[in-house]
Amino acid sequence: MFPNLIKVGTRGSKLALAQTDEVILALKKSYPELEFEKVVIKTTGDKILDSPLSKIGGKGLFVKEIEEALLREEIDLAVHSMKDVPTRIPSELEIAAIPKRESPFDVWISNYLEVKKLPLGSKVGTSSLRRLSQLKKIRKDLKVEPLRGNVDTRIRKWMEGQFDGIILAEAGLKRLKIDIKYQRLNLEEMIPAVGQGALGIEIHKEKIWLKKLIKVINCEKTALAIKAERAFLSTLEGGCQVPLGALAYLFNGKLIMTGFISDLEGERFYRWTEEGKIEEAELVGETLAKKLLKMGGEKILKELSP
Repeated sequence: MFPNLIKVGTRGSKLALAQTDEVILALKKSYPELEFEKVVIKTTGDKILDSPLSKIGGKGLFVKEIEEALLREEIDLAVHSMKDVPTRIPSELEIAAIPKRESPFDVWISNYLEVKKLPLGSKVGTSSLRRLSQLKKIRKDLKVEPLRGNVDTRIRKWMEGQFDGIILAEAGLKRLKIDIKYQRLNLEEMIPAVGQGALGIEIHKEKIWLKKLIKVINCEKTALAIKAERAFLSTLEGGCQVPLGALAYLFNGKLIMTGFISDLEGERFYRWTEEGKIEEAELVGETLAKKLLKMGGEKILKELSP
């Protein structure tokens, strides 16, 4: 029914490989007879490490070359971090499965317990405009400076004293099993990136057999939340050039979603929480985005979008 060998495309970072291993292990539980081969593909985002993502194109930098390999049928499926996947993907491809989400939250790593307790003018590392605007909202005096590279590199730079604190995704630390003291930032402190903590399995639409095969690792709750978040992002049409974020989750039979859009300094900061029916996930995301646009987000988008 299925080929004996399935080729899995992935980026070559430690985190990407750990995520791919996680997916392969889950598939192996249902299909112990199948063999999986990891195919490492270097993306544009992996090649340019000295510039913030917002300056070099943002969304799509970590998936384009992998999608091209899918289209050429050099690989059967690809494992992505959903926060890296643009809302528009090639028409021949689809995200056919989204496994259960790891933590969507950001974490604070510092010798200071909270951002508020940092000394005046402290240096914080992040290359995310989303995190920058939310930090500036809390503390205008902070010097927020670019921090790129893999998770190990970012932590090393903090340990060397290059920064007084850094912000990372909790999912990355958990998947890499990195033992480090941190403070999880709750939704009031830091709204996550769309898709943060979730993985997406992308395939060629024509491979119906493959869609059936990977369905076993799809998590419907996570898929619905991601559907809402991506509808939010699509409605705003914002990439890495605009500080925005959203998190959707299911609670008491409803889909609840909090999102924001801001200027770079966190001065014009618009935030809203929307509730809706679980089966209308996309509508919840679109409604939230439209409310933020009316609140003042539209003006910010016009100012910051290229």
